[in-house]
Amino acid sequence: MNKIFRFLFTAIVAMAFTSSCIENDVPYPVIKLDIEAMEAEGLLGSPVIDNVEHTVKMTLEETTDIRKVHITSVTLTEGAESDVVFPGYFDLRLPLYVVLSKYQDYEWVITAEQNIERYFHVEGQIGESIIDVEQRIAKAYVPMDHDLHNVVITDLKLGPKEITTYSEEFANLNDFYESVRNITISYNDDIEEVWTLCIEPKDVVVEFTGVDAWAQRIWLYGEGRANSDLGFKYRKVGQQEWTNVEGVTVDGGRFSAVVEGLDVLTSYEVYAFSNDKTTDVVTVTTEDVFELPNAGFEEWHKSGDIVFPYAEGFSPFWATGNEGAAMAKTTLTEPSEDVRPGSEGKYSASLQSKKAAIAGLGKFAAGNLFVGEFGGLQGLNGLVNFGRPFVARPVALHGWYKYNCGTIDEVGKVPTARPELKKGDGDEGQILIAVGDWTPEVYGGSATSPVQVDTSKESTYFNKNSEGVIGVGELILTQSSDGWVEFTLPLDYRTTSKIPTHLIIIFTGSRFGDYFTGSTQSLMMVDDLELIY
Repeated sequence: MNKIFRFLFTAIVAMAFTSSCIENDVPYPVIKLDIEAMEAEGLLGSPVIDNVEHTVKMTLEETTDIRKVHITSVTLTEGAESDVVFPGYFDLRLPLYVVLSKYQDYEWVITAEQNIERYFHVEGQIGESIIDVEQRIAKAYVPMDHDLHNVVITDLKLGPKEITTYSEEFANLNDFYESVRNITISYNDDIEEVWTLCIEPKDVVVEFTGVDAWAQRIWLYGEGRANSDLGFKYRKVGQQEWTNVEGVTVDGGRFSAVVEGLDVLTSYEVYAFSNDKTTDVVTVTTEDVFELPNAGFEEWHKSGDIVFPYAEGFSPFWATGNEGAAMAKTTLTEPSEDVRPGSEGKYSASLQSKKAAIAGLGKFAAGNLFVGEFGGLQGLNGLVNFGRPFVARPVALHGWYKYNCGTIDEVGKVPTARPELKKGDGDEGQILIAVGDWTPEVYGGSATSPVQVDTSKESTYFNKNSEGVIGVGELILTQSSDGWVEFTLPLDYRTTSKIPTHLIIIFTGSRFGDYFTGSTQSLMMVDDLELIY
């Protein structure tokens, strides 16, 4: 009996030990933890929340103390816990790292930037002053014959508006003959900064700081003596008479203008003047223009079940999502005989948003037309390569569209920029043009179409504010049009000196198609496009 008992006891202990060694291999659910909203005092606009990069960026007003930013409320994904306690006051001179936890940990970074307008202007100065914030130096340039014993400061601002005090009256800071002058500023109760004011004679009274020749215009930038007659003159090479440039913008000693209506591939001479002083003559040559291929969408061909927006045997310029939709025996973009009023052509482009089903699995697909190429499929997700080689600098895209704005009936993913979007809301159409210097090494596309979007990775979605963009224009359509609408979409350039390498143009009846979200009733028609130079 005792032997039986010992046997049973040993077996029970063994079973208990064995069961304690069984691993719990049931995985925790993966729940993405986000900072969904944030409010703080003393902001310029709302915080910019990036749910892909896990960042919150705040822009502070000048008068906000960046050492004590009051974050008044934070909304997190339901159930998430933060290792930082909100609300509270935070020193945002350095990034604030926040870890959100539930089943997994997600690190977020909160940053703040504060742009304080600073300037230093003196009477009769040349060009723009130099403000060195790190060294706390403000420098203005004057002509060589300027009286350094009697410098008149016309404007001085070195700290936040309305709350900055200065150790001396500006009128007392007038003698710069032997040395620089120091001034102490105070703000936010306990901040003091000693700034050095410099006046430096300059041997040049007027000079060019930039001459940028485009196809039919030249951008001119100069520096001269403040409060003098500042301007530019130009002429075509070979002509005798100079023409005065109209519409000169003057800001102290800086001045700029643009000459429009010029001939392409033509040499022009320009010079800048400040009163009776002039620069040397500069010769520049305007660029060539680039005309969009198949801009009236008259050329189409079909290969198998796929419709392509170019003639058979010709090099493609435009592309669509038809190659991906063909797997579901669906065509999104095709020719239509509904053309814009007065068109001499027979066809326009019809972009119809649809739900495409493959093997019983359906995904929303936006009707689209873009400059670039279809990059293929990864499962049910598409790869799109945007862009074609392009070195011109148009100022606008002109054309015609017709738009039927449907009600959203498909929501695949909620767009990060529009977390409130839901079924029943109105869809949105999009027309976008951008020029930039993109490379496939950085942006993931091909040699001819360098910007790749992978619809399974939100981080790859095209961002009009990204680093490679030189100029961009966007038109968002939020309601149906009354027939055909003529449009001119201007490009906003970050710089006039940089030459782009590629052009991107996008048309879609459902701008959140990358998220598989939109309306199957949305239809955009496009006809007769033209680049304006």
